[in-house]
Amino acid sequence: MSLNLDARQRAMLEEMHVPVWWPESVVAAAAAPVPAPEPTATPVRNAPRSIAEAMADAPELVAARAASPLVSPALLAATPLVVPTGAVASMDWATLQQAVAGCVACTLSNHRKNTVFGVGPAAPADGGPPQADWLIVGEAPGENEDLQGEPFVGQAGKLLDNMLKAIGVSRHGSEDGQPHKAACIVNVLKCRPPGNRNPGVDEVAQCAPYLRRQVELLQPKVIIAMGRFAVQSLLAETVPDVQATPLGRLRGQVHQYHGVPVVVTHHPAYLLRSLPEKAKAWVDPCLAMDVWKKRTAAQVAVQAELG
Repeated sequence: MSLNLDARQRAMLEEMHVPVWWPESVVAAAAAPVPAPEPTATPVRNAPRSIAEAMADAPELVAARAASPLVSPALLAATPLVVPTGAVASMDWATLQQAVAGCVACTLSNHRKNTVFGVGPAAPADGGPPQADWLIVGEAPGENEDLQGEPFVGQAGKLLDNMLKAIGVSRHGSEDGQPHKAACIVNVLKCRPPGNRNPGVDEVAQCAPYLRRQVELLQPKVIIAMGRFAVQSLLAETVPDVQATPLGRLRGQVHQYHGVPVVVTHHPAYLLRSLPEKAKAWVDPCLAMDVWKKRTAAQVAVQAELG
């Protein structure tokens, strides 16, 4: 049987770790140059509803999947998940959550009990993101977070919830039966580093597309970055030498992450160890609230102008 696959298509299959035996005649024939296809219009697609469909959106996978019956959605779903960045950028909220749950892109997946995608108001059934104006970004899951699959639990989580409650914000959109402004809470890393060690540069890089897509889908009005690694990850593109800049020098300012205002503060776990800093840190959520009010007022003004 002749497979009639060219060199580019074979390379794609190899990149996807699909084992295929190639007779010498096929290898020789595939080495011949292939004329470039005629340009065609790109069809408009809805947000993908599965990992396999999302991966099909990645340009480097389209040709191989279309050319060979060996690459099917069932095979993609059964393959260990190392999702291309291009595929992450096209996922809806539900598909992104599924991708994180099955991710094996780095060695942290060997040690985790649960991935920690994030928490917030309930997402709609259509796969879209929760409705939340606030996004809280922490560093990495700890032991309790790994066990429960939820960020900021334990004493640090209680302190965070109390800080948010004081400005009328909640991870669930309500608190004690009273309506609050809704917040989603996520981490830079979606898996716990063993022994709660600091995140590695390569681990942060592997998770970065997930965090960026969460921000793109949520479109929050303000982000609070909690802790050194969250700050470095979010501000790497906008603050020169951010890794060498003390966190204290970055507080009290409004930074940007892909067009979203970012307010820097200490991690709640640090505040529990450094009580004198706890009172000083109150200015950070107050600054975030000021940012939120201004953006909300501007949005209302634009809507009124548009009629």
